[in-house]
Amino acid sequence: MLPSYRTFTGFPRIQHGWSMVLAGCSFALASGDSALAQLPSGIERLAWFQGCWEAKMGNRIVEEHWMAPRGSTMIGVGRTTGGAGELMDYELVVIRQGEDHIVYEAHPSGQPSAQFFSVNVAESRIVFENLKHDFPQRIGFERKGDALQAWIEGMRNGKPRRIDFSYKRASCGPA
Repeated sequence: MLPSYRTFTGFPRIQHGWSMVLAGCSFALASGDSALAQLPSGIERLAWFQGCWEAKMGNRIVEEHWMAPRGSTMIGVGRTTGGAGELMDYELVVIRQGEDHIVYEAHPSGQPSAQFFSVNVAESRIVFENLKHDFPQRIGFERKGDALQAWIEGMRNGKPRRIDFSYKRASCGPA
């Protein structure tokens, strides 16, 4: 707990500016209106990610549906369909709050599961990394309004490779 404003006013060397800063901090903490208290923590920081997203890439459509954070997790399901509407890929992803990181646990169709760990978490951006994974080694998401930029990147056959996905907000209901 921080000392109150009065604790510091008796010290002759504390300048007036610092006294005012400390007074403001003490008041904010005492009143419960602290900006720090209002910031989401853990998996709640990814609430901006929830909802339905769609990317069109040539004759392919990539859809992702993300549930809201609850129970220290977010669950997402994605599918890619081809021009004739055939299923090409699907994936189940669990994003969960780990001990020290947010964990992206991917379960892609026809491949073993893999875990990636958050290395950059910002207000509307997150990057996960697993340098031991074959490809990708990094998975990132950044939201800008009703657009979601996603990417996978890493080394493939000894060369750097990056694939971008430009999603737009989509309806989660029936078409």
